[in-house]
Amino acid sequence: NLSSKFVALTTEDSMFSRTLLAAAALAGLVADAEAFMPTGPATLPSIQSARINARSSTVGPVMAVPFKNDEGRKMRVAVVGGGPSGACAAEILAQEKGIETYIFERKMDNIKPCGGAIPLCMIDEFKIPTDVIDRKVRKMLMISPTGKEVPIGQTLADDEYIGMVRREILDGFLRNRAIDFGAEAINGLVTKIDVPAKDDMETPYKIHYSNYNGKKVGTPETLEVDMVIGGDGANSRVAKEMDSGEYNYAIAFQERIKISDEQMSFYEELAEMYVGDDVSPDFYGWVFPKYDHVGVGTGTVINRPAIKEYQNAIRERAGKKIEGGKIIKIEAHPIPEHMRPRRVNNRAMLVGDAAGYVTKCSGEGIYFAAKSGRMAAEAVVKLSQGGKMVPTQADMEKTYIRDFDKAYGPTYTVLDILQQLFYTNNPARESFVEMCESEYVQQVTFDSYLYKKVQGNDPVSDIKLLANTVSSLVKNNLRGDLPKDRTFYNPVESLQRL
Repeated sequence: NLSSKFVALTTEDSMFSRTLLAAAALAGLVADAEAFMPTGPATLPSIQSARINARSSTVGPVMAVPFKNDEGRKMRVAVVGGGPSGACAAEILAQEKGIETYIFERKMDNIKPCGGAIPLCMIDEFKIPTDVIDRKVRKMLMISPTGKEVPIGQTLADDEYIGMVRREILDGFLRNRAIDFGAEAINGLVTKIDVPAKDDMETPYKIHYSNYNGKKVGTPETLEVDMVIGGDGANSRVAKEMDSGEYNYAIAFQERIKISDEQMSFYEELAEMYVGDDVSPDFYGWVFPKYDHVGVGTGTVINRPAIKEYQNAIRERAGKKIEGGKIIKIEAHPIPEHMRPRRVNNRAMLVGDAAGYVTKCSGEGIYFAAKSGRMAAEAVVKLSQGGKMVPTQADMEKTYIRDFDKAYGPTYTVLDILQQLFYTNNPARESFVEMCESEYVQQVTFDSYLYKKVQGNDPVSDIKLLANTVSSLVKNNLRGDLPKDRTFYNPVESLQRL
């Protein structure tokens, strides 16, 4: 009865109806929130729609076919991209003796703008050694538009923490491990892929690339392979060649700032998250501790041209805590906003950022990149029967895609709802920080993040959370002291995002 009342209240497409629906969904009162989400030009592309489109695109054979090759070689799989997704895929493939594994990476020392946070479950599952982890964060400080600070982390056990890494260190470790298992590394940039016809299971993919091999100028070369795994990031060449469709993206901007030892001690086990339209109209700003410096950054979809203004604002908000620090590195990179419409096409597939596996609200992608790479490769190994069979698109959709969506689809949906609810205006952002004062919210949030399963199944606490959230949203919308959101002119992206 309560669920039906909330559905009735959301028949009109208004901010109030969206607030009620999102809050109800978070509290578990609506089983499938997206089924009731108001539609129209102001709503986001649905994660569910992306998954449905991917599954409905099946063509060609529906079962693995025998591997045939006149050259007498083994079945070849090319992994394009040497980040967490590509490296973890190559590691699994390289252990199968019946498969030749190649991993392409243009920049072996690539430094990507990234908060660098990884969950506890990834450290155990992917056997990440302690020397790869720069810091163990056990406290997070949430700062609202008005400067209200809420520390979270008191629910963590002594052995629980968020690992902070530098991407150049983590990526290098994972990639080298794949190489140690037998993957052949190619220091090259893929420029073009000759793609076979959709129903052709025998013609190889021809990869055109510039082979740098540690040199400044690359040499044009080609390689024929039987399957392709694209782990080449948001601007994926593989995605373009396999016609995976487009997605909206955010720009992440980060400065690595060297601060004094005294200032650094403040961030010993602490990370900061700032919300407010001054630091981002649709995301958040952060200060995350690294080995001997901090990463200070922000991101946005709807006003990307103003990213440097938002970066200046996050530095101002951090204030004396980073004052006098020296900027040692500036980084910028696109972050996908949702999954691509098609993640598998014939014998090519996408993993990590190339597939769009970055969560809303938090912008997390490292774990899902590594996990998707591993799951895709495990499916290839199992279906190929030691390199004797070539998996089809239908095979990969029924294994890799289905299993990934089943395991992590709820996480993406919940975080999508959270972003639509709390990142829309300053009153909502203020409520977001207030909500984090709840010990129940902290417990659910950390458990969900650290172990990658949506937590929270306490009806009484869920209903209390719903009531408190709606009350806070109403209260903060009536306040007169909250800063008004700044206006800007970017109509197309604003409609797509908000």
